[in-house]
Amino acid sequence: MTVDEPKDWAAGVPGVLHSMGPALEQLGAARTAKLMLSLNQKGGFDCMSCAWPDPDKRKTAEFCENGGKAVVWEATPVLVPRTFWAEHSIHDLADKTEYWLGQQGRLTEPVWKPAGGDHYEPVSWERAFRIIADKLNGLDSPDQASFYTSGRTSNEAAFVYQLFVRAFGTNNLPDCSNMCHESTSLAMAEVVGIGKSTIAYDDFEHTELIIVMGQNPGTNHPRMLTALEDAKKNGAEIVAVNPLPEAGLRRYKNPQRVRGVIGHGTQIADQFLQIRLGGDMALLQALAKRVVLAEQKTPGVVDHAFIEAHTSGYEAFVEHILQVDDDEVVRATGLTIEEIDELAERYLHSERTIITWAMGITQHTKSVDTIKEIINLLLLRGNIGRPGAGASPIRGHSNVQGDRTMGIWEQMPDSFLDALAEEFHFEPPREHGVDALKGIKAMQRGDIRFWMGMGGNLVAAISDSQLAEAAFRGTEMTVQVSTKLNRSHAVVGEEALILPTMGRTEIDVQAAGPQFVSVEDTVCSVHGSHGQVPPVAPGLLSEVAIVCELAKATLGDRVPVDWQAMRDDYDVIRDHISHVVPGFDDYSRRAGSKEGFVLPNGPRDSRTFATETGKAMITVNELEHVERPEGTLLLQTLRSHDQYNTTIYSLNDRYRGIKKGRHVVFVNPDDLTELGLSDGDHVDVETVWDDDVERVLRDYRVVAYPSARGCAAAYFPEANVLVPLDSAAKGSNTPVSKAVPVRLTRVAVPAGV
Repeated sequence: MTVDEPKDWAAGVPGVLHSMGPALEQLGAARTAKLMLSLNQKGGFDCMSCAWPDPDKRKTAEFCENGGKAVVWEATPVLVPRTFWAEHSIHDLADKTEYWLGQQGRLTEPVWKPAGGDHYEPVSWERAFRIIADKLNGLDSPDQASFYTSGRTSNEAAFVYQLFVRAFGTNNLPDCSNMCHESTSLAMAEVVGIGKSTIAYDDFEHTELIIVMGQNPGTNHPRMLTALEDAKKNGAEIVAVNPLPEAGLRRYKNPQRVRGVIGHGTQIADQFLQIRLGGDMALLQALAKRVVLAEQKTPGVVDHAFIEAHTSGYEAFVEHILQVDDDEVVRATGLTIEEIDELAERYLHSERTIITWAMGITQHTKSVDTIKEIINLLLLRGNIGRPGAGASPIRGHSNVQGDRTMGIWEQMPDSFLDALAEEFHFEPPREHGVDALKGIKAMQRGDIRFWMGMGGNLVAAISDSQLAEAAFRGTEMTVQVSTKLNRSHAVVGEEALILPTMGRTEIDVQAAGPQFVSVEDTVCSVHGSHGQVPPVAPGLLSEVAIVCELAKATLGDRVPVDWQAMRDDYDVIRDHISHVVPGFDDYSRRAGSKEGFVLPNGPRDSRTFATETGKAMITVNELEHVERPEGTLLLQTLRSHDQYNTTIYSLNDRYRGIKKGRHVVFVNPDDLTELGLSDGDHVDVETVWDDDVERVLRDYRVVAYPSARGCAAAYFPEANVLVPLDSAAKGSNTPVSKAVPVRLTRVAVPAGV
């Protein structure tokens, strides 16, 4: 492993080379051109990586470096051979890295690990479905099964999946939202009536100020940098709030513009606040206090017409916010009063402000209240339901938002379940199911005996890896629907199956002919996704086909649902959706059009709010300072640049200067001095937590890095072992992966390092 200086800019020509080089090498020129020129285009296929929306006017190359890598990852002609399963035992696979597993190629046939065995063995689709159905039907209760969903799953597959699960008799439908934006969904639904973005893509063109909080667009959703660049071109200011000085938030070299190829590029952040982990809520309250104080000095700063017509709770909020102590804010944020005042002035002078955020906000103990404070700040100046203004949570996985709309949630409201019952003539279960964390604990107790994952890699993605893996290994059966190998195939129950599925790039032909699927992006736009190339191997089934066949094998005629019709023609699924889910009228025609359609959004469209009060709720939230025990640091987990979720494309992180390695911990140089450590030291990173479980990363290289004081960072998913299962956000039960108290202990440097 080598460590160089971190970059101060993102994208540019290297981004093109790192994207197109692997594509041409693995896919060839013709297949590369076919796929890349169809990616995110009207009539093409939707990128399987992030949920960033597509502009109305598309560029010829409407994708980013990581989108290109995702396509190569899925469309690779490298296949896992049948001999692989005899050559590699489960124990052998469990010793492999996530990177090695993914490099083995596409899965092409169902495999089964029988009870007592240590190898997967190929089986027919019919036998695979029968094995699973027999296990499910042999459970004492449907609630002894849990059905996980990845955000990659299409609307159509998600709808039939939740239909099957509820027809089977349980609401145990955890998904990847539980670990990322659950805090957003809960907070926003409570205070504005919808757990989604209140802006449209075009609002970035009309805004005056964008505050980017707790996110790294340059790595996690690079196409956002183009929207930020366009906003700057139109006169907007941008403020970044993040513990690490991420390259993409500093300067962007757009490879599709001359300035980005041979010029300096575009400075993104006009102000960069390197906030201490856990300090965002204090910053937001300090900003709101300054708005109220400015209103007292110069009436009209607060949008009283909007407040009176569309909100509740203003008076109580004002009384509370004026008590915020600036000294406590400084301690909590690590910022200076001057930095906070500068941002406050920017906000006070902006008539149209967008606040965006991602995991850096949602994965804290008080993340729900922090997001409520984002909404409070926006509401004070009427920045919801106004062009160029609003709340913009940036979803990570491609269709995680659409999956929730389709019913993938353990707590779907009665209105959805009532519509489901009326459409399909059976009574869905009403008792809430388990989320991801509760599901792990139920496995530990033996209450969940069967687990199925529709895509994803929950074993690697979930917190407290050591305990989570033991829980999975204690189940009777695990089933994974996947395109490629990952750790969830190596950490399994007494029996295990892998069901290989088609990718989004591939043409899906069913009895009624070629099919398309649809997705919902982060601004509530729904559009079709059409596969472009033949499947990499014969016999692969789509996710829809897998679910429908499993439902037939498991349920028989217990419920009056025509699973075969839905498998044969996805228009049948969309017709059902149009009767169950509001906003999806005439679904097939609208989703199949090149333009797609945008779902209704009360806060954005009409300043209407489906809350308990019928208005947007300005809330009072008590600030809690995140304490750092003496001799410790607060650690956050994060992705490398060559990574998407748990998928590792390479062992490099070029923006942070890391090559050929991932076992590093980033620490501020002044903190290293205080702890008696130096750059290049090797340390054990151990969680400081009030229980008797050892949570430790062994032998990690220390990298001196210009992060916020008192903070550290290490790569996800390896660092998930440090996040206790019981460390979860209040209300949303999201793992607190962004403020883990850790202690660094120097260890001897291995020979030859």
